Amino acid sequence: MAIFGAASRMAGQLRRRALGSRCATTAVRASLSTVAGKEKTTMSVWEPEEYLNGRYEKMEERLLIARKTLNKPLTLAEKVVYGHLDDPTTKDLVRGVSYLNLRPDRVAMQDATAQMAMLQFISSGLLKAAVPSTIHCDHLIEATTQDQEDRGGHGGEADLKHAQVTNKEVYDFLASAGAKYGVGFWKPGSGIIHQIVLENYAVPGLMMIGTDSHTPNAGGLAMCAVGVGGADAVDVMAGLPWELKAPKVIGVKLTGKMSKWTSPKDVICKVAGILSVKGGTGAIIEYHGPGVDSMSCTGMGTICNMGAEIGATTSMFPYNARMHDYLVSTNRAGIASMADSFREHLVPDAGCEYDQLVEINLSELEPHVNGPFTPDLAHPLSQFADSVRNNKWPSELKAGLIGSCTNSSYEDMMRAASVAKQALQAGIKAKVPFTVTPGSEQIRATIERDGFMEVFEKVGATVLANACGPCIGQWKRTDVEMGQANSIVTSYNRNFVGRNDGNPATHAFVTSPELVTAFAIAGDLTFNPEKDTLIGADGQELMLQPPSGDELPNKGFESGAITFQPPPKDGSGIDVVVDPKSNRLQLLAPFAKWDGEDLKDAAVLIKVKGKCTTDHISMAGPWLKYRGHLDNISNNMLIGAVNSENGEVNNVKNVLTGEYGSVPDTARAYKAKGQPWVVVGDDNYGEGSSREHAALEPRHLGGRAVIVKSFARIHETNLKKQGMLPLTFADPADYDKVAPSDKIAILGLKDFTPGKPLTLEGKRVDGSTYTFPVNHTFNLNQIHWFKSGSALNALKAAAKQ
Repeated sequence: MAIFGAASRMAGQLRRRALGSRCATTAVRASLSTVAGKEKTTMSVWEPEEYLNGRYEKMEERLLIARKTLNKPLTLAEKVVYGHLDDPTTKDLVRGVSYLNLRPDRVAMQDATAQMAMLQFISSGLLKAAVPSTIHCDHLIEATTQDQEDRGGHGGEADLKHAQVTNKEVYDFLASAGAKYGVGFWKPGSGIIHQIVLENYAVPGLMMIGTDSHTPNAGGLAMCAVGVGGADAVDVMAGLPWELKAPKVIGVKLTGKMSKWTSPKDVICKVAGILSVKGGTGAIIEYHGPGVDSMSCTGMGTICNMGAEIGATTSMFPYNARMHDYLVSTNRAGIASMADSFREHLVPDAGCEYDQLVEINLSELEPHVNGPFTPDLAHPLSQFADSVRNNKWPSELKAGLIGSCTNSSYEDMMRAASVAKQALQAGIKAKVPFTVTPGSEQIRATIERDGFMEVFEKVGATVLANACGPCIGQWKRTDVEMGQANSIVTSYNRNFVGRNDGNPATHAFVTSPELVTAFAIAGDLTFNPEKDTLIGADGQELMLQPPSGDELPNKGFESGAITFQPPPKDGSGIDVVVDPKSNRLQLLAPFAKWDGEDLKDAAVLIKVKGKCTTDHISMAGPWLKYRGHLDNISNNMLIGAVNSENGEVNNVKNVLTGEYGSVPDTARAYKAKGQPWVVVGDDNYGEGSSREHAALEPRHLGGRAVIVKSFARIHETNLKKQGMLPLTFADPADYDKVAPSDKIAILGLKDFTPGKPLTLEGKRVDGSTYTFPVNHTFNLNQIHWFKSGSALNALKAAAKQ
């Protein structure tokens, strides 16, 4: 009780730090008690003591107060966000400016990030998660497409059995930690976190944070679902408010209706091409318009999922009948009924205004293929073959991969199977390795029952485990040599350099599952199923007909194996053991507090040139096994970033010795000598995954600041949480003034104040100096994190008071 009392006091301190500003225009009616008298409805079948009724009533109360402050029509995003204000009486509700303290309803964590999140939670000394929380085992299962000696075969069943053995220590840790601290545990093989959430936990109008960047997938059910780092998850699990800068709202108006080969995936591929990988930064993407109602709930989830690739805080769709039907089909009729009654708060107000508006006519939208190397390089299908030829990208396809958290719904699988079935009827099989990743055990069991699995296997597909697999680099690929240029096409969401197989020469393209299937059957990226033909076994030409698929299974969903472990009511007697000799798990030691002085004489560890995603900063793939061991995983820090000095990766100069070495080794050498260091970077630094290891590793190895042209939202927050200084050049041209050999000082920390720039002073090897301002987005609470050494240090200190 003392711990939670301290947490309450800290929450009060955060509220008192809010600044005042009023924005008021026209009045909008808001009524209370839309769910009054409704039968009590649980938030999920797995949480019989957590009810939706009270949460909706609380949202209404908060919204009524916020509406009086704003006095204007609200977007859906504003309704849900402001409906979760910790203190709805705040007058500081300016989109893109104000910092909000919010009360999310749920936390979801995937196994790779849950390790560090739970280690931080354990370190905090707290006794039990204060909000419903779950752990999902999906990231640590390595996929294979050819027989392997270490698992006696390949594919889903062999890979799952192998993972259960090789990851036993981590799974046991997560299962026991979940049981002790009141967190639900989804075992390996259950499915991908985002599909499990959509099937079981996503609720219209509620707010969830998740330790994965594609958490916004739940926006397909009108939920405000935001990807965060583990430290944010710990705050919410501790009962503290979650801090978020009030997002801007970008509206995407959809008109018309999709047809033929066009799918929801093409909507987000088109939007990515319009807004770019950083165009959604600091904003919620809100889809609206008559075209929305022509789209399935899971299709909306696809669009929201890949919204992470444009840097959006999250993406959302308004509640409609398609969502109602999905809730009923997934055994949540009570939630559907509640949402129907609550609908006025689950759609935008007439006359609401957006910070930016994009309009897309679905009737005119072409199928799209995006890539390579970035998800915002958009190609309409009619132009894609010419792009392949003109850019001399390898046109011979080496692999086609469908599924993943983005596109593994029943509708996705049925549409892809309808294409594969046409090929089989003509005696044609896939010309290249073709994989299918079911998003969940429920999807796997259902498509097996309905015959789609048989179709895929007959056309030559390997069915992988219900897990992330190649989408996150968990692919033991053996069909091409490292460094060999080749092309693959996937229905995934992300296609950065080396993302899927670790090979920087792999050209990865993303598109819909049905187009991936067509490409895999043709074996060539210049094939256009809308106009080109295949040659059947009888020598006759085959023109593939547009795919077809049902939104929901006529026979209902099959549950498959039950893989959920609910936490006991009292887990206090459960032991959570971390072996000190383990190379997979390591208890955390607190980071040092700020010493009260300006940063001086810091070395530039690396001046990064060009794109630097979280994959460049902390690679996934084979490194995932060390996500629970900070020191071991720090050996991958920035090994994918390009050094501006020599154009090479993982080769930087040690300014103390003059010798070149790997980035992690050089950082360790600096740390051993007490030499502080900084990183200098380019635009949209840290885009991609929510992985906080990309912030933890620099802090652990002695880093003090990251100075760049601009940040991706999640990474900037993660750096702040770990006591680092994320700074931006006031003038982006100042990036060119800093040489890798310079010594850097950051001045003004003794008077560190929100909104007041700091000063960077650089000293060149010839003794000359230069200065220029650097900006920051710290508020008072975040400055407190910095001075405490980390947000976790601040939480622990408050808990001891």
